[in-house]
Amino acid sequence: MILASAVGAIVSAVGLYAFGQVSWPAFPSSNVTHAVTTVGQVVTIAVLALCVVLYRARRWIRTATVLSWAGVSGFVTVTLGMPLSATKLYLHGISVDQEFRTEYLTRLTDSAALQDMTYADLPPYYPAGWFWIGGRVANLLGMEGWETFKPYAIGSIAVAAVLALVLWNKLIRADWAVVVTLATAALVVAYGSAEPYGAVVAILIPPVLVLAWGGLYRPVKTGRGGWGAIVGTGLFLGVAAAFYTLYLGFAAFAVTLMALVAAGLAIRAQGSWRAAIDPLLRLAATAAIAVAIALTVWLPYLLQALRGSPADSGTATHYLPDAGARLPLPMFQFSLAGGLCLLGTIWLVSRVMTSRRAQALGIGVIGIYLWALMSMALTALGATLLSFRLEPVLILLLGTAGVFGFFEFSRWIVLATSENPRVKASIVVIGLAGLVAFVQNIPNVLASDITVAYTDTDGDGVRADKRPPGAAAYYADVDRIITELRPGERHDTIVLTSDTSFLSFYPYFGFQALTSHYANPLAHFRERAEAIESWTDLETPDQLIAALDEAPWRPPDVFLFRKSADGYTLRLAEDVYPNHPNVRRYTVTFPAELFDDPRFTIDDVGPFVIVTRVG
Repeated sequence: MILASAVGAIVSAVGLYAFGQVSWPAFPSSNVTHAVTTVGQVVTIAVLALCVVLYRARRWIRTATVLSWAGVSGFVTVTLGMPLSATKLYLHGISVDQEFRTEYLTRLTDSAALQDMTYADLPPYYPAGWFWIGGRVANLLGMEGWETFKPYAIGSIAVAAVLALVLWNKLIRADWAVVVTLATAALVVAYGSAEPYGAVVAILIPPVLVLAWGGLYRPVKTGRGGWGAIVGTGLFLGVAAAFYTLYLGFAAFAVTLMALVAAGLAIRAQGSWRAAIDPLLRLAATAAIAVAIALTVWLPYLLQALRGSPADSGTATHYLPDAGARLPLPMFQFSLAGGLCLLGTIWLVSRVMTSRRAQALGIGVIGIYLWALMSMALTALGATLLSFRLEPVLILLLGTAGVFGFFEFSRWIVLATSENPRVKASIVVIGLAGLVAFVQNIPNVLASDITVAYTDTDGDGVRADKRPPGAAAYYADVDRIITELRPGERHDTIVLTSDTSFLSFYPYFGFQALTSHYANPLAHFRERAEAIESWTDLETPDQLIAALDEAPWRPPDVFLFRKSADGYTLRLAEDVYPNHPNVRRYTVTFPAELFDDPRFTIDDVGPFVIVTRVG
């Protein structure tokens, strides 16, 4: 795995560097990058096809292995990297969710300490694993966090795909492993790559479930081994806990279901309740390993929460879009992915009694539907389990099953036709044509996210589509003014602003997050919003300074406002769940007279007013 990761990282880095040496046209306004993407995809598929041929011929196995690592990594790199080659931003730019993700990477680029992405003096609530590694990479390379986000996101997905290939190689035939990994890599890039820290976990879930089932369910004929699988499953769950809480929750739920099913089957086979002890002990060992790893990122938050710091429950689960109010049924979508999922569903049902792979993937699929039902039921209590975010995992599980189904149903067809070579060739051609048809459409699937990467203004103040930049073009001047008035490290300054993308580019701490859903529960988002609103009712600078100094949190050192006819404005947000949209935005206005005092300096830059407290 170490060697495979190194090969994957090198191939991805070389590919992204090569793409960056050419002045490509913007993806939304030209089909050139899409055309080159298709060529790159076909080349990487051809390399992987050669690996399959070598594996089946049992020749040059080591060469085929290294080539397969390079091919899978190259496929992910060209599919994501080429359409984004003319922009420094990743999918969805610096908008909405990607704003706080970039802010997190910027924070951990500035310092290796586990800190909240926005609030000073708080440990992180969102798992820091993926962002911490990326921050250390950016720091080592001397790059800004925002600029590192795109290459790191693409490279990490490429490496995760290679790791999935290594794991599949240990579980199934090597030639099948290449095809399964390619298919799942294509699916995760198409449906899960906007959340790169989730994609790197998602692509490993199908093989890990197969691995976990092998460790938990040990019929008498298979012996009492399988502890290596238990260790591997525990390691994965621990890493998932450090990367993405929701996927950890689902994976742990699915593994627990497996243990319960394994216990039930053991009792039925041996006729004694004692037979359930072994799978449950294995589950406990898995959990112990996972918890030990998870604490490396969760311990600071848990300790501060247990210390008695007042904390509300947070509103991260207060979101119920239409997709979260119904069961996902991708197998009935009229698309190539839908057809693959339908084939996978048929295979799961037909092989569940005889195939351990089908059993493992089937339990995972059942787990997602149970999770979705629990999420919808939980809405009655004022929260959800965000089940709609598991749809990419469901597509991965059913897609993986679909590939196995394609293998087995093709074999039946070949046997039924007396192994006619023309039938074999036809099946191979149909499979390759379907694969190419799907992968070349991935840029279209991601078109809206790619477009935002070109239309958002980056940290250099540039829009990659060459159109006039937005207000973020003035951020460099804002930063210059702040650093002149407050020399020292940026992380020593607290900035109150509703233009929170400023914090995505520069590692100042914020006084308030974008919305409560991204805010640390220990930060008291609602109380901070009420305090900000109350400051607008004050009448004199003395009253404002007294209010700032009496606040229970570190007060803002800098206010980054927008101008208006009535004064200086901020746009705040409040949670209005169960309504959809779940956020209400409102504007508060500070009278300019509040800052008419020598203890404040006021600077105008573009649409911004920068008020810096200097005394």
